[in-house]
Amino acid sequence: MTRPHPIPIDMQTVTPHIVCAGAKGAIEFYKQAFNALELARLEGKDGKLMHAMIQIGDSKIMIADEYVEWGSIGPLTLKGSPVTLHCYVENADQAFAQAIAAGATVKMPLADMFWGDRYGILVDPYGHHWAIATHIRDVSMEELKAHALKGCG
Repeated sequence: MTRPHPIPIDMQTVTPHIVCAGAKGAIEFYKQAFNALELARLEGKDGKLMHAMIQIGDSKIMIADEYVEWGSIGPLTLKGSPVTLHCYVENADQAFAQAIAAGATVKMPLADMFWGDRYGILVDPYGHHWAIATHIRDVSMEELKAHALKGCG
């Protein structure tokens, strides 16, 4: 019997696993906002999602419903999140507008940043933060350091 590959061939080494109060709705939002593809769905006896997987671009994200009794709590219950999911896209302006139209709110408007990205942050209706970026110019480490020393961030 062959042993399976310790890291499944179709997976990344690091895969976000997010918790949402209302994971089924979150998946529908991610389909509209980020053109996500649903890859898997496992419902528990209570109808809540124990596990699901979506793909946005070339990246997979695992999703589960809140199960407070297991300590699995989403950002709405926590009243915020310290985590931002960073998403590089071909056209940040178009992607930002699409996510807003689907129901996301702007936390940080899109702007051209000193590190070379057109970048902004959205909050989805489930409390997760999404940085949307398109790389628009290459910046040297010296330029980055000089900018940081000026106190700009």
